[in-house]
Amino acid sequence: MIETIANRLLLSIPVLFGVLLLGFVLVQVAPGDPARVLAGPSAPPEVIEQIRQRMGLDDPFFTQFFGYLGRVLQGDLGRSLISNKTVLSELIAAIGPTMELMFACLIWSIPLGIAMGTLAAVWRGSLVDRGVMAFSVAGVSLPIFFICLILIQYVGVQWRLLPFIGRGGPLWTVEGLRHIALPALSLGLIFIGPVARMTRSSVLEVLKLDHVRTARAKGLGEFRVVMRHGLRNALIPVVTLVGLQAGYLLGGAVVTETIFSYPGIGRLAVGAILSSDFPLAQGTILVLALAFILINMLVDVLYALLDPRTQKR
Repeated sequence: MIETIANRLLLSIPVLFGVLLLGFVLVQVAPGDPARVLAGPSAPPEVIEQIRQRMGLDDPFFTQFFGYLGRVLQGDLGRSLISNKTVLSELIAAIGPTMELMFACLIWSIPLGIAMGTLAAVWRGSLVDRGVMAFSVAGVSLPIFFICLILIQYVGVQWRLLPFIGRGGPLWTVEGLRHIALPALSLGLIFIGPVARMTRSSVLEVLKLDHVRTARAKGLGEFRVVMRHGLRNALIPVVTLVGLQAGYLLGGAVVTETIFSYPGIGRLAVGAILSSDFPLAQGTILVLALAFILINMLVDVLYALLDPRTQKR
């Protein structure tokens, strides 16, 4: 297990380097001038030029990049051009709400998706199976912003059941739960579909194997056969799918946080890009990449626990 984690950490180093390089390139080619943003719209050209020289924006590209890389390795992500706060402090303040949103989304959508997929596999061809597949296709097909707007229109505006703007507090408070309910529901609805479809296909394949037929021949009940001998082996590709969907879920979080004005990393990234706050934009890109790597590493660990043979690879 330790060797598996160490190998994944080593493989993450070139990935992070590539993310830093790509993020730096995208910020360089994006419209806008950090010196003008820092100086203000009415600053004279000579002041803007002095700021550019002070920030090293006139240096060659690789000189700027390796200078930025050296500062990142020292834990210095720079300062926000808009708020003048350190990028690290801005990111720390936004990480908590995003982690709460991810937890509130996954804690119900993954078990529900697995349960729906298992029921569809056990009752293959029935109305339950068709209903689960129809719901899964709808969840995969509908864009996240459409789901957010529909929930806001009906649950938030017409029925006034839940608030839909901002964050009411930590997740363990009543107001925090009320404010996070709609964003978590929106994200979860696009996550249930792929999990249910993969679980159904995997359970159907596992139920055809010899050890499942042997368990039935021994007289074990169908519930015990499915849960003990079928579902555990069927979860391996489902866990893999969860890791592959992590990037899509993070992208959905950016849209969700923006629509619901939820103060997380996604909303911070959109605001930084729109305001040409390049240091903050680079910091959010780095955090999102780290989150993706950590989620996939967790998936690898769970994969090894479910299938010990993978630890020898």
